[in-house]
Amino acid sequence: MRDRGWHREDGSARGGAEVALRAAALVVVVAGISAGAWWYRTYAWNNAYRITNPAISPATMDDEGDGPQGKFFPSSAQTKDHGNIPAKYFMQSQACERCHEDIYKQWNSSAHHFSSFNNQWYRKSIEYMQDVAGVKSSKWCAGCHDPSLLFSGMFDTPIRQIENTPAAKAGLSCLMCHSIVQVKSTMGQGDFTLEYPKLHELAASENPFVRTMHDFVVKLNPEPHRRTFLKPFMRTQVAEFCSSCHKVHLDVPVNRYRWVRGFNEYDNWQASGVSGQGARSFYYPANPMMCADCHMPQVPSKDAGNVNGFVHSHRFPGANTAVPTANADPQQLEVSKRFLLDKQLTVDIFAVSPAERENKEAAPGAARPELSTSFAVGEEAEVLTPTGAAGEVRAITAPLGAVDAAVRRGDDVRVDVVVRTRKVGHFFPGGTVDAFDVWLELQAVDEQGQTIFWSGKVEDDGKGPVEKGAHFYRSLQIDGHGNPITKRNAWANRAVMYAHLIPPGAADTAHFRLHIPESAGEKITLHAKLNYRKFLWWNTQFAFAGVEDLSKPHGEVTPDYDDRKWAFTGDIAQVVGELKKIPDLPIITVAEDMKSLRVLPRTAEAPKPDVKLAKEDWTRWNDYGIGLFLQGDLKGAAAAFEKITEIDPQNPDGWVNVGRCLVQEGDTAGARKVLERALTISPNLARANFFYARVLREEGKYDEAAGRLQIVLKQYPRDRVVINELGRILFLQKRYAEAVKTFQQTLSIDPEDLQANYNLMLCYNGLGDETRANEHKERYLRFKADESSQAITGAYRQAHPEDNNERQPVHEHVSVPPETDKTKKAALVHTPAAGGTPAAGARVVAETKPGGGSR
Repeated sequence: MRDRGWHREDGSARGGAEVALRAAALVVVVAGISAGAWWYRTYAWNNAYRITNPAISPATMDDEGDGPQGKFFPSSAQTKDHGNIPAKYFMQSQACERCHEDIYKQWNSSAHHFSSFNNQWYRKSIEYMQDVAGVKSSKWCAGCHDPSLLFSGMFDTPIRQIENTPAAKAGLSCLMCHSIVQVKSTMGQGDFTLEYPKLHELAASENPFVRTMHDFVVKLNPEPHRRTFLKPFMRTQVAEFCSSCHKVHLDVPVNRYRWVRGFNEYDNWQASGVSGQGARSFYYPANPMMCADCHMPQVPSKDAGNVNGFVHSHRFPGANTAVPTANADPQQLEVSKRFLLDKQLTVDIFAVSPAERENKEAAPGAARPELSTSFAVGEEAEVLTPTGAAGEVRAITAPLGAVDAAVRRGDDVRVDVVVRTRKVGHFFPGGTVDAFDVWLELQAVDEQGQTIFWSGKVEDDGKGPVEKGAHFYRSLQIDGHGNPITKRNAWANRAVMYAHLIPPGAADTAHFRLHIPESAGEKITLHAKLNYRKFLWWNTQFAFAGVEDLSKPHGEVTPDYDDRKWAFTGDIAQVVGELKKIPDLPIITVAEDMKSLRVLPRTAEAPKPDVKLAKEDWTRWNDYGIGLFLQGDLKGAAAAFEKITEIDPQNPDGWVNVGRCLVQEGDTAGARKVLERALTISPNLARANFFYARVLREEGKYDEAAGRLQIVLKQYPRDRVVINELGRILFLQKRYAEAVKTFQQTLSIDPEDLQANYNLMLCYNGLGDETRANEHKERYLRFKADESSQAITGAYRQAHPEDNNERQPVHEHVSVPPETDKTKKAALVHTPAAGGTPAAGARVVAETKPGGGSR
């Protein structure tokens, strides 16, 4: 009989082969099961939680989130079952402390914790919003600020009735961010889905035995806990995750007006060199960076979940110095200060030149965004700038510090100061840019201690408002009656006076008109400081003590405008925070520079321009040129960039940047010459190929232009402007179907891209598809700027010459009047800005114009 088992009686080779075959089959089966399990646990898990954009954006806000009938609308936030989540769930962060003690303590001081009605600035803004515009529209804010109130249904109650409850002071708790199971797009607006996990009921149980057993099981196998509270996109798509709250827009259900872009940290990061996705940046970091690299740096910790003894800081260091000041939290305040002082920006007093007899208001062809936005527009989109020569080439003495600069008594000179973003991954400043005091201060003092120039002075011995003629970095908006938006009432914004911000990896060049008096000494020291104060002085007074000024005629108030006058005499006993008074917020000097000038007698010969070119100064020339270029001073910028080509002819950046200017001017022949020089040095340089493609397109060489753009896209496949440029060329060639696919790539990056929607409208018209053409026409008209809104700025500009000056792309600032004993005494009795009066015991700060302030 033959053994029918694994072995045969004869022990033949055939039996051994069968055994080996069966064993191999078993190994294959086991390996297949293991591979399948790995795929399911890893690959399938990661891909199940990818953040992707829809093929087309909603046509109206009513199509966002759960829509007008939803519990949480007009926030786009949703819950997985479309139901409520108990408020208590968001109030149990302390349960996390048992295993994550360091992280909990960090979060406990963070701005995330104080996002809600435990923050007096936010508290006042929502009280005001509900008083003026009602409860429903304020849910737009609550999706990212008040999870315990919104998702529990408590936010349907007027906030003044519940703002002192524990739920109203929970802030953005651990379980807010870590319960997000889906981010539906990068369109922001709270566009996420929350899930209430039953697992948390064990972790937060009031039964000590249940808590202990829960912790034991988690330590035994942390994977279920990790998969519940740490979805893959929280690690692999950090910026997209953060975009859900750090990018917003307003529309009819919120502002009763139209679609308007609010603050937006994501898009300008995504399109910049900092992200590694932008092809056209002036500068690139050594390695691409994302949000957590700056705002969640690794810190030592032995917490559960640490990696090699480090965790990501949940203090979320940033620029918020106001909240820790009000909370009397010196440790968190120090973290914010260190963050601001960590070489985020630099200031360079770069050049001096003879001042013009009359100050020009603006360079012709000033750039303006086509998008409807209260924020700035950077490399994520084009701006409307008519081509043609603009600006001027000045006879400058530069760079200061490398040349022996002199000025003459009795003369007026222009001092150029450059501010450069170094480690900032988005526009500076970022966030709610209508709400901060950020400005460039310049002071000139001679060796005798005489102050002969001061722009950007802070009134009330450094505690009051900034003088009106300062060089500000902010978005200045006005309501329907021309009142400035200073109460965090973004929903009343009807026109933008200016949005003056610095893109990442770029620079701004500010101009100051300095008169050299006869009394000046032999040497003048210039001191430039970039100052940061969160929040606006006026907004802080309003948030803590703002009430209607009943001594003034009652102004009309609607959701579109507020004509009332305000006094700062309200009851401060009820404000939240440790300080029961209006806080004096710290002014942080983020960066500064000092340079000196020799002073010549009035009878001396006028100083001649002096330029020194040294290899170590090429970035100073580049930064100066970038600032001029972004102002539309194309001639001045090109002259600065040409200095780089003289310093180092083998540096392609000089040639490329001259080419940028010439392309913008419409000088295609000149641009071709310098860009070809850059491509000789670096044939695959993306930015050189992009601008060269622009030249080729203008010459009608569409195939060659498309080829250059393909070189760029191989390196930077997510640069929206490059993709749109390629799509436009395909459209001009009447290759409509290919153009459609190209513009759809742009929408996969940003469904709200204005140019892509516009061009898709044209492409579908070319294909005869009227339905799809109208879909994109609807989006284009939704996102396009309301150009008629600028009509309401006229009266404001006439009444506020300093703001009108700042509105001009190229402008100069002059000094406040020199202070005398008489003006010092008068400062004690001046009335405050915007009709306010101080709280009891407070000092009053001048509202009067500082001698013209600016030109």
